[in-house]
Amino acid sequence: MDALFSWLFSSEEEELYLLDCLGYFMILMAACTFVALLFQDVPYGRYAPTTARFRVDARVAWFVQELPAFLVPFCLIVWTSSAKTSLLPNQLVIAMYICHYTQRSLIYPFLIRGGKPTPLDSFVLAIMFCIYNGYMQIRYLSHYADYPAHWVTHPCFIAGSVLWLVGWLVNMHSDHILRNLRKPGETGYKIPTGGLFEYVSGANFLGEITEWAGFALAGQSVHSTAFAIFTAVVLSSRAVSHHKWYHAKFEDYPKSRKALIPFLF
Repeated sequence: MDALFSWLFSSEEEELYLLDCLGYFMILMAACTFVALLFQDVPYGRYAPTTARFRVDARVAWFVQELPAFLVPFCLIVWTSSAKTSLLPNQLVIAMYICHYTQRSLIYPFLIRGGKPTPLDSFVLAIMFCIYNGYMQIRYLSHYADYPAHWVTHPCFIAGSVLWLVGWLVNMHSDHILRNLRKPGETGYKIPTGGLFEYVSGANFLGEITEWAGFALAGQSVHSTAFAIFTAVVLSSRAVSHHKWYHAKFEDYPKSRKALIPFLF
């Protein structure tokens, strides 16, 4: 793959410039997405239109669309001369990303129970995003990110790592609660309870937003920051939509429960 990158870019400075542009473009995408989501929900899951002509099975969609977020980084690390992967700060930040997408692409899809089919256009866009983000994050971290030798003891790295771990655990636990809402043979929706669902409707979304905020704090780059912002925009909108949907669906939905941030919002 080194020969491919040498053919694509005349210098490392040129590729780094592209990576930076991709980061700033993702921030622009986040701003545009924020405006778009004021008028329409992301069309997958319970908000997927039943009129879509082509739809992909939920398990297949999650597996295929998330897989590039694992495979692209894997190829970049294994099949390129990754100059920075021998350094501990880079290894740890890369590990945060790989850990999430190992679970999300290779484990999570096979734990899904039921799930509504995903419209083909949402499925294709998700694949493109995972390729884009996987390349941007891991190419920067494995080849260009330059951290001080003491970075792993810096307060930003420590706080970011703790945030990432807490968010990852909340996300995993919340997904477990959602998967086990229905007993075998049951259908329909139920009110989630337990964990952070006692306080917010979007506990799983709060976990993932926290996770990538920690990743951005530990990584300290426009690339990780852009991903954290994009994630926060999409998932906070989804949490608000879920919150409104639950209140409309269930008369006995807890009135004190917030949408995303306990006690506040």
